[in-house]
Amino acid sequence: MFRRRRREEPDQVAKQEQAAPTRESGPWDADEPHPDTDRIDLGGLRLPHNPDFDVRLASVGDQHVGVVVLYEESSLQLQALAAPRSSGLWDEVKTKIRAQAKHLEEREGPFGSELAGEMRVDGDSRQARYLGIDGPRWFLLAVISGKAALDESVAAAFVDFIKDVVVVRGDEPMAREEPIPLSRPSDQPAAQPEERQGGNPFKRGPEISEIR
Repeated sequence: MFRRRRREEPDQVAKQEQAAPTRESGPWDADEPHPDTDRIDLGGLRLPHNPDFDVRLASVGDQHVGVVVLYEESSLQLQALAAPRSSGLWDEVKTKIRAQAKHLEEREGPFGSELAGEMRVDGDSRQARYLGIDGPRWFLLAVISGKAALDESVAAAFVDFIKDVVVVRGDEPMAREEPIPLSRPSDQPAAQPEERQGGNPFKRGPEISEIR
């Protein structure tokens, strides 16, 4: 059981109070003005809290590389990657995906161009949607599969979720397409006393499990 991030860091809150968001929705960059809402802090990603969603960290070895969100017989996979300062990655990533999945078609979606159609893996086929969002020095890949890939009413909940994600790129040098590191809330430094004030110590927080 983990506690959610109750609010952003004090200096970030001050910046957000001085400047309202310039866009209607995200995904947001941590350094741009964005709504100060209750989010799950996973280090490189801060996710909106939805009690209907089952959020799991996807890991390779000891490294957390992505997030899987389960809802209504559907899944949403999220992965944030480092991108060049001068250009985005989505056009390049789309080409790579289409080379592996011949049955996907390009179409317009809520975040611009996306790929949708049948994805065949190890002899099995499933419907999937690939959404890519280029940000400042980061790229967010979202893959919707299961019922939501065909049912817009279910997909809408995932789209709203993505629109309130905050990506924390950080200032450290990273290789092109390197996963932005994630961490379990329990792996992060403890909140300062002033951050804990006003919280309910008996309130159940989101449970973050892992898949490998």
